[in-house]
Amino acid sequence: MDRNEQLRSNMHSSLEGRYAVVTGSTQGLGEAAVRLFAERGAAGIIVSGRNAERGNAVAADLRGGGCQAHFVQADLADVDACRGIVAEADRRFGALNVLVNCGALTVRANIWDTTPELFDRMIAVNTRAPLLLMQDACKVMRREGKGGSIVNISSVASFGSEQFLLPYTASKSALNAMTKNVAFAVMRYRIRVNAIAVGWMDSPAEDYIQRTFHSDGEDWLQKAEAEQPFGRLLKTDEVARGIAFLASDESGMMTGSLIDFDQSVRGGGPVSKPPPLDDPYWNVGAKSNAW
Repeated sequence: MDRNEQLRSNMHSSLEGRYAVVTGSTQGLGEAAVRLFAERGAAGIIVSGRNAERGNAVAADLRGGGCQAHFVQADLADVDACRGIVAEADRRFGALNVLVNCGALTVRANIWDTTPELFDRMIAVNTRAPLLLMQDACKVMRREGKGGSIVNISSVASFGSEQFLLPYTASKSALNAMTKNVAFAVMRYRIRVNAIAVGWMDSPAEDYIQRTFHSDGEDWLQKAEAEQPFGRLLKTDEVARGIAFLASDESGMMTGSLIDFDQSVRGGGPVSKPPPLDDPYWNVGAKSNAW
């Protein structure tokens, strides 16, 4: 076997024997991640999300390929539900090597229409839930004494972003800071904690958001992709490969890192300036039935 073949073989078995929890894995990026984990040899995976039909179907597919996969239904806004996810992994596997905090709430709201209720739910799902899951995962990883990897899915929106993403921006900014804080706190246990700030991605959730808030139900993807530097939006399978890299030993001792995965460069290009007040841009805000 030549060097290139060996490298490909190592990559395809990079998660062999590992046990993982991936939230938000009934669709989109989370589903792409668990399917890739299984392909790369994961021994067991907890699939988690709110949609029981989808979650059970995904878990069944993974089991068909030889992975011990189980679905845990959970609303991440519920503290007890969050606590039950890692507990089920520990009960099923007796160990945990990887946690991916992929589940999130993404709706539109700005300085004018963000309600306390929406803000609280956004923080509960996007910030508090990852905290609770990291707490529980780190305790299992510390007990087992074999280290581990945690991957938090953040967003380029965490750096300020559009006016209509105020509560989402706040929740992901907090997740970025928490990633670095926890990475430092658990480093001596050889538990690594990193985050990926994902850009505009083609996913079921984004399709719902675009049809609900931006396109009046019309097809939006072709136009959006035509305007991008690479001629397309990010795809879930390519971001999943980034997650697998951080989850595996391929990323070495990398920890406390925040990786931008986008078609933009922070600090590059023209200085951002708000459009005139009569621009339709300002019409995007909260919809009470969207979350």
